[in-house]
Amino acid sequence: MQVNNRLFEIVYILMQKKKITAKELADRFEVSTRTIYRDIEILSRANIPIYSSKGKDGGIRLLEEYVLNKTILSEEEQNQILFALQGMRKVVGQDEKRTLEKLSTLFNKKVDNWIKIDFSNWGKDNTQKERFDIIKTAILNKNKIEFTYYNSNGNKSKRIVEPLQIWFKDKSWYLISYCKLKEDYRIFKIARIKEIKILEEHFKRNLPEEPKEEKCNLKIISLELEISREMAFRVYDEFESSEITKNQDGNFIIKVEYPENEWIYSYILSFGEYIKIRSPEIIKNIVKSKLEKTLKNFL
Repeated sequence: MQVNNRLFEIVYILMQKKKITAKELADRFEVSTRTIYRDIEILSRANIPIYSSKGKDGGIRLLEEYVLNKTILSEEEQNQILFALQGMRKVVGQDEKRTLEKLSTLFNKKVDNWIKIDFSNWGKDNTQKERFDIIKTAILNKNKIEFTYYNSNGNKSKRIVEPLQIWFKDKSWYLISYCKLKEDYRIFKIARIKEIKILEEHFKRNLPEEPKEEKCNLKIISLELEISREMAFRVYDEFESSEITKNQDGNFIIKVEYPENEWIYSYILSFGEYIKIRSPEIIKNIVKSKLEKTLKNFL
């Protein structure tokens, strides 16, 4: 264990147990008692009110009522750290949950359960959560990962990538990575990643400085849509108020920017008879062609 981690652990243990012997600490961290006393001296020089006493009731102690926030962090900084960890508990896993518990004790605070994040769909298992755990571990340890990927056309491919960042964008989770097959940066929708595993091979690459959309070859288009008032529940669920204009007849004009790919065509078609494409003309023609092909399947 690194020295800084051991110092943190010593303070945390003392805030829980109030008193402990140097030998107990030495055994716990597998170091000598001389090293423990050296750690105590370092903590004391850092203005941590820690002291040792001899005799029958002797041992290493902290002054009563000591909490970490009095020497390092403001009240607002403590809250921001704890709220961030609390909000991301579903993402970060067991190690970070333990960190949250320790910091809560050190700050002498009870964290309110103010947010819940659940990756699973209604009625589904924890497959998506397991995917996140694997990807997070690979990113932090800089391990390459291998998985099967289904693109928006349903085409299946095997990929080996260098995972760089988990990205939440427009109601979906994505993986930003460097793809060995394409020899370029690519975005993968996490829901379409299957049969994922961590490889032993490591990498050194970092995130590119360029904007994600540009670096990952996404073409962004501006859409103007008219959606019927019957779809009001979807309009207010799926678009921001700044993107919505309500007509006198109750219909909605939606102005948005989306990546041009198969997803946007399927999304538009999901509104059925309740949507019109006002612009651009090229997207209107593509969707019209898809509808004509679909109609032939029912003749």
